[in-house]
Amino acid sequence: MGRRAETIILPLELLRHLKPSEFNDPHDYHLWQRRQLKILEAGLLLYPSIQLDKSNSNAVQLRDIILESEIKPIDTSKNSETMRALCNCVVSLSWRSSNGSSVDSCHWADGFPLNIHLYLSLMHSIFDIKEETLVLDDIDEMLELMKKTWSTLGINKLTHNVCLAWTLFHQYVATSQKEPDLLCATMAMLAEVANDAKRADREVIYFKVLSKALTSMLRWSDKILVDYHESYRKNVSISSMENLLPLALSVAKILDEDISNAGVLQERVDTEDNSPGNKVDYYIRSSLRNEFEKIIENGAQKLSDEVEENAGETFIWLANETDKLTMKEKENFSPILKRWHPIAVGVAAMTLHNCYGTVLKQYLAGVSTLMNDVIKVLERAGKLENLLVQMVVEDSVDCEDGGKAVVREMVPYEVDSIILNLLRSWINEKMSKGEEYLDKAKETETWNPKSKTKPYAQSAVDVVKVAKETVDDFFEIPIGISNDLIHDLADSLEHLFEEYTSLVASCGSKQSYVPTLPPLTRCNRDSRFIKLWKKAAPCKVGADLSPRAGSSNGFHPRSSTSRGTQRLYIRLNTLHYILSELHSIEKMLSLSPRQTSASFLNDSSNCRHLASSTPYFEHVRSFIQSACQQVSEVAAYRLIYLDSNSFFYDGLYVGDVIDARIRSPLRILKQNLTLLAAIVTDKAQPVAVREVMKATFEAFLMVLLAGGNSRIFLKSDHEMIAEDFENLKRVFCSSREGLVAEDIVEKESKMVEGIVGLMGQTTEQLIEDFSIISCKATGLGAANVAQKVPMPPTTGRWSITDPNTILRVLCHRNDSAANRFLKVTFQLPKRR
Repeated sequence: MGRRAETIILPLELLRHLKPSEFNDPHDYHLWQRRQLKILEAGLLLYPSIQLDKSNSNAVQLRDIILESEIKPIDTSKNSETMRALCNCVVSLSWRSSNGSSVDSCHWADGFPLNIHLYLSLMHSIFDIKEETLVLDDIDEMLELMKKTWSTLGINKLTHNVCLAWTLFHQYVATSQKEPDLLCATMAMLAEVANDAKRADREVIYFKVLSKALTSMLRWSDKILVDYHESYRKNVSISSMENLLPLALSVAKILDEDISNAGVLQERVDTEDNSPGNKVDYYIRSSLRNEFEKIIENGAQKLSDEVEENAGETFIWLANETDKLTMKEKENFSPILKRWHPIAVGVAAMTLHNCYGTVLKQYLAGVSTLMNDVIKVLERAGKLENLLVQMVVEDSVDCEDGGKAVVREMVPYEVDSIILNLLRSWINEKMSKGEEYLDKAKETETWNPKSKTKPYAQSAVDVVKVAKETVDDFFEIPIGISNDLIHDLADSLEHLFEEYTSLVASCGSKQSYVPTLPPLTRCNRDSRFIKLWKKAAPCKVGADLSPRAGSSNGFHPRSSTSRGTQRLYIRLNTLHYILSELHSIEKMLSLSPRQTSASFLNDSSNCRHLASSTPYFEHVRSFIQSACQQVSEVAAYRLIYLDSNSFFYDGLYVGDVIDARIRSPLRILKQNLTLLAAIVTDKAQPVAVREVMKATFEAFLMVLLAGGNSRIFLKSDHEMIAEDFENLKRVFCSSREGLVAEDIVEKESKMVEGIVGLMGQTTEQLIEDFSIISCKATGLGAANVAQKVPMPPTTGRWSITDPNTILRVLCHRNDSAANRFLKVTFQLPKRR
């Protein structure tokens, strides 16, 4: 043709010059034509020496022509448009350069990588056509024949070894991994390749071939191993993993150590670190994550839907499936993987632990209340976590760090903490209902009895009902109940009852009912006739001739207890009702059965180390007792100083003692006590009556010591006053009305009796006692101190040793000696 060989595109020239008529059979011509086109495709499109842009229009047109030839032969005559287009495409592609400059030779067959492709095609002839997994018996002779092509194709021993390893591996893949011997043969060739790579003379072409072959092998192996659960589910024996895994590790090692050191740019694979331990670690984590995702996709597509009714059951099912997957991994794959990873089981357990933990966390994010299905999910998650942690620990016994690194990667489910928090939230939610009743009671409670048989407030019934329902519901929760949890519940109930007790006890102070003490003044002196009359008065001790005192004819005393005081009695009853119900609730807490199977019974973060017999509500009991005392005091002071004021503090001994004795006030007091006994419950009566007694005794002293201008006492009045007080004492300890023990009455009456005793002393004795006590109190000398004694302060704590108490007795003593002493010593004016 008169052209240089390097400028001739041989297949194209053959297509142009050889005509169909030169072939005996049109079919033979078609096959021949396709072969020529395939050569052009291989040299220009598939394995070009100069990289080809996929969007190249000539390349696209050439592909179309080649596809068209698959159906029928193309027209190669001179006037054929297809032939003309084919020539244009082939010439353009063959004469291109890498940088766009003009060239003097074409590149349709430039050696590597086309020559490698041709050699690999030759090497595939070593397999039996009928049984593709078998190598022909005369393989050695065939390989010797193939060596004859080395000089033509630019192949050497090193490249041949790579090609043979690739051919064996490719055939193993192409035949659906049926023949493990092919993989074993590949491994044997890879051993030679590894040695070749270390002693190679650094030929760039060789390393390019090696890099591409190994990278392809590694990518395929990784694809299998990163999802080995799925890969070995499809009719592939798990035993083949024993050969594939070391092959992948060997390939990765050659790529990492030899090719990287040779400075050859290679394609990145999925894992940056190709060391055996890290590769296996990557395979385990990746495969188990993929398998876990498949479980979710196959049976729990709506796990993230927090409103799904069966979400709890789905999570329990998922935990069971995770458990099964763990056992499958441990039994089938871990024995193989453990040869290259010391804690393969531990890594698998950790991976599944975190996978389940992720979806569990998503589920719990939508949970705000403690329901049975939530508890079941958490308990199942706790069991799964215990199993997986135990597997990690057992598998890591022989590790240097005891598996601590793996355990640190496990994100704890914190099931115990979650359940405790949900339980506490549940308790708080229940208590909020009690708080609602409290708020309602603050606004609407009138402190009237619920009924005649239930003399306590309705609000107390509501609060107790909430408490009991909470306890009942609490022990219906299907979890193990620890003493700590019961105490948490008891503490919340205690707080609720404390709040309610504070509400009941918010009834004011007893001091608000005590009258203001009148100023100290001297008594006016009576006329001589009055004095003579009063001297005769002692012979009438015990008589009560005053119309105000009343008689059996026409005087019908009745209770003076106001509605406000009766409401205080209802408050007191309410407090004792709460006390009695606390005992009932405490029995419910103590006797309810505990479920001891839950893992969080030994919760160290909140452990009080208390025995189950430890009593509950000790603090609120004490608080209620104090509240009972306060309400009783307020009720007693209101009864005596407000309800009974007109006939007791304002009426007793007004004017003359003999004309205003205590008989009528005692009758009304007895009626008040009878009404108290009718309203106040039996258990609350003792403290209520005792406080009435104390208030009465105090009011009696107020009459004697701070009765104001309307009261004057003589020494001769002492016997009547002492008799009246004995009658007053008898009201509280008599067999009919008595609710206070006699020894308590005697104890409380001692101070009153001592002051009544002062009223029987002479004025001179009173002055002397006052002077001595005042001198001791102020530190003055004993002689001539009468005029130097300062006015003693009023403390309200009356006593025979209190100078202010003695001074008040003197101020109510209407005689000249008392008047003279008070005028000289304290310049007190006479009463007006």
